[in-house]
Amino acid sequence: MKTPIIIASRGSELALWQANFVQAELKKIGIQSEIRIYKTQGDIVQHLSLDKLEGKGFFTKEIEEALLNKEADLAVHSHKDLPTVSPEGLVIAAVSYRENPKELILIRKESVDLKKKFRFKKNAIIGTSSARRKVQLLAYRPDIELKDLRGNVPTRINKLREGQYDAIMLAAAGVERLKINLDGLHVEELDPYEFVPAPAQGVLALQARENDNELIAALQKLHHPDVQECIGIERKILNLFEGGCHMPLGVYCEMEEGTFKVWSAMSDEWDKPLRVHYTETRKPETIAERIVEKIRDVKPASVYITRDLREDDFFFQVLKDNGCDVFGRALIEINRIVLKNIPDSDWVFFSSKHAVRHFLGQTKLKEGMKIAAVGKATSDELRKFNLRADFIGGGNDTRITAKQFGAVAGRSKVLFPQAKGSMKTVQQQLPNATVIDLVVYETISQPVDDLPESDILVFTSPSNLDAYLSKKKISPKQKIVAMGHATGSTLKEKGFHSYYSPATFDDAGLCQSVFNALSEKK
Repeated sequence: MKTPIIIASRGSELALWQANFVQAELKKIGIQSEIRIYKTQGDIVQHLSLDKLEGKGFFTKEIEEALLNKEADLAVHSHKDLPTVSPEGLVIAAVSYRENPKELILIRKESVDLKKKFRFKKNAIIGTSSARRKVQLLAYRPDIELKDLRGNVPTRINKLREGQYDAIMLAAAGVERLKINLDGLHVEELDPYEFVPAPAQGVLALQARENDNELIAALQKLHHPDVQECIGIERKILNLFEGGCHMPLGVYCEMEEGTFKVWSAMSDEWDKPLRVHYTETRKPETIAERIVEKIRDVKPASVYITRDLREDDFFFQVLKDNGCDVFGRALIEINRIVLKNIPDSDWVFFSSKHAVRHFLGQTKLKEGMKIAAVGKATSDELRKFNLRADFIGGGNDTRITAKQFGAVAGRSKVLFPQAKGSMKTVQQQLPNATVIDLVVYETISQPVDDLPESDILVFTSPSNLDAYLSKKKISPKQKIVAMGHATGSTLKEKGFHSYYSPATFDDAGLCQSVFNALSEKK
């Protein structure tokens, strides 16, 4: 192999970090290299938002031409910037490890509101030029004003500090790789299950000429096949939608013990309705095609959920925008139980938003107590009290969450604020901990007689399910969504074995389950 090889890169700080990282990795395997900088259309045209730039590959075309012209031997790209089909004569020879794939929201301190979704104030001006980010932001916060944001990562952050925006959105990978100082800004890191990132976000692509066999063989030493498996699914979905990096499509895939879990969020345009989807499989060969078919084949239906809804509720708004008739009413009343004595403990574990409200609504945590939350929604409720959880459950099965928490808590004393008559699913999985149960609220059925006939029923708790069945029957034609293992178990006890279960305990998870039901073929 002729050395030093020439690495083609854009000239931004992040692009040069990426090129220098690959250069250092190449050196470890005995390959010397030099970096050559190229300007792309995306670098030159800064006055337009990304969705207004023509064609695909506007951050990569000039670099790919340098490879084809043999001016350079290797290109280092942010994989999410690449078109899904390589130009004739070029291949992706290797992919890097995956840096943090999540999105960050950076907020000016004076624009923070801890009680609002994503923690920025009402009617905030949010900076982003990504159609994918715009459509998801508006689905959660329709009150905001969007303002285009271009430039490299430090430039964008400086524009925020100058007061041109209340908040901006960036990929966590770029901020972390550059080790940017964020002092003075409020930082929110968003779960990829809720706010879905771009396909292959956080991954570097190493591109070479397809006939450069010696270099391609050497690059296999830098290749991460496990990462390739996941982003291969993400980018295939993008390819099937015939989209480029400016398309309003987020896809994120994880592999856990041989199971591929895929979250998707897609819209036809940034200002059109958002559709969300989740699926998992142990056979990934056709998963991309199935996901695309389901997202395209959404048929509006009537949906009833056992909770009260607001007009700006994500669950209500997203389904309504997609033509669904959505009705929500809680079938239970929550009554607070007055606390007298708060036992000492090392941890306090909150298994619901109600537990947070009715415990912290009448007492403060004792100094030194650590906090656990069953899931994202419960963790978000804690944030309204200016508290952060030390442990957050990541799935829809409280038994698994309990085992994960047990490994962290060990033989600690754990306080469980809970409902009267709680099923105590988590406590039963903690054989080593000292469990202290504390009843902080109780549920009472409400007299509701005008429940609508609905195609899809969403039950948010066992008590709501019991209250519904005391008033109405579930027909075989109705589809059911059950939030959480306890609700699912109650359904099975009552003879209902076919239902959808959200992957996460939040509005995004509920919506994903409803969309699965909407797209299921009879």
